[in-house]
Amino acid sequence: MRTPPAKGFLFAALFLIGCLPLRAQMQAPVPPPDPRYKADLLVIVAHPDDDTGVSTYLSKAVYDEHRRVAVIFTNRGGSGPDAVSMAQGKALADEREIEARRSLAARGITNVWFLDGRDTPTQDVLHSLETMDHGQLLEEMVRLVRLTRPEVILTWMPAYVAGENHGDHQASSVLAIESFSMAGNPTIFPEQLTAPRWYRGVGMYGEGLQPWQPQKLYFFSDATHPDFLKGHGPAFLASDISPSKHVSYAALNRKAWEAYATQIDFGQSTLDYFVNQPEYLVLGKSLVPAPVTGGVFDGVADKPIAYAPPPGYHPIPRTGTTVQLGGPWAFYRTFYRAYGLTAMEGLVKPLQTALSSGHQLWVPLLLRNNTSSAENITIHADLPVGWSGETADRIYPVPPGGEYPAQLFYTAPSGPGQSSPQTLTWTATVNGKPIGAVHLAVFLEMDGVPQ
Repeated sequence: MRTPPAKGFLFAALFLIGCLPLRAQMQAPVPPPDPRYKADLLVIVAHPDDDTGVSTYLSKAVYDEHRRVAVIFTNRGGSGPDAVSMAQGKALADEREIEARRSLAARGITNVWFLDGRDTPTQDVLHSLETMDHGQLLEEMVRLVRLTRPEVILTWMPAYVAGENHGDHQASSVLAIESFSMAGNPTIFPEQLTAPRWYRGVGMYGEGLQPWQPQKLYFFSDATHPDFLKGHGPAFLASDISPSKHVSYAALNRKAWEAYATQIDFGQSTLDYFVNQPEYLVLGKSLVPAPVTGGVFDGVADKPIAYAPPPGYHPIPRTGTTVQLGGPWAFYRTFYRAYGLTAMEGLVKPLQTALSSGHQLWVPLLLRNNTSSAENITIHADLPVGWSGETADRIYPVPPGGEYPAQLFYTAPSGPGQSSPQTLTWTATVNGKPIGAVHLAVFLEMDGVPQ
């Protein structure tokens, strides 16, 4: 039977349509990172009020340079003093978190995060890393670097110096340096970078972040003898006038500091000290060409840069027998090399510490025997007048290829009129032949945190 013309045309049209490729469906673009959390400058410190150590530059960055600033605190300051009430522990931490948020908000800084580290009264960075749960906080900090995507990270100086009164400061710096070097590596905490299967769903795995490589790393310090910081980065004066606010940075700082009421050390004398004391920054590392003493954002590229891995740890070949300061000093010697912090190597000369007169000084010595036979290493202490403690020579047996972490304790002389600093020296010998000496400058001016 003959097919009607209309029905034939319909079959032909359907056949032709079936032979055409299916039209692709347009998919929604991948959402970019949340712009509300983008930071130009990320400040990483330990306790509420640590941000006051860079108050002048923060005022300049926010008001005059119009930089987006975010802040991370590794703990909430639950072991500090309270000048207002009897609150301590967790109650004090609750108060100090609000103080920090109000203080920073007074400068227009509202992206502020508090990690779950423990406020540990110590000057030993290794003890602080031990108590803060190093691994957990590192994972959280890498996440926040990837979230905020800063060009510059500013943190405490990783060094043991007179005036640096808290190991937590140094521990926050260690975390900042590790995060600076890890956030751009897609194999570090890859679960943070995994794209969720359906980002608008509930309970999806994968955090959907992207790798991020900051470009510059700066340090600041509360060293009481800061001259050694000169020339290693820019410096700022609180007495200078803000071009945008037409008042001194000191006046802007005072307004922000008023929120830190629990802190007993923000009296007029402290404010006067900060007015007259330059605020030094140290350029710890730059992945872009930039002058050391230039502006913080000098040389910063306007586009993200590629991941730049640090040198990593490589053991140094050693021969014979050696003696060096152990503890945090030994850690920093290795840490600087592993993370390419050439600016920090040799910055503090001589090595130093501080404590109050009449208090006990802990001195860790690291004795190494790099020979194939056992050796007895003798340590002789040369101490200034008035020091007491383990002053007799001591002999340490060190196996072949081994090391001995000697722990020495001394009591500083008490009474007024003590000169400062005082240099303590330990000389090591094997079979009567000197193999090396260690020198430590001790400033008898520290009070409060135990050494």
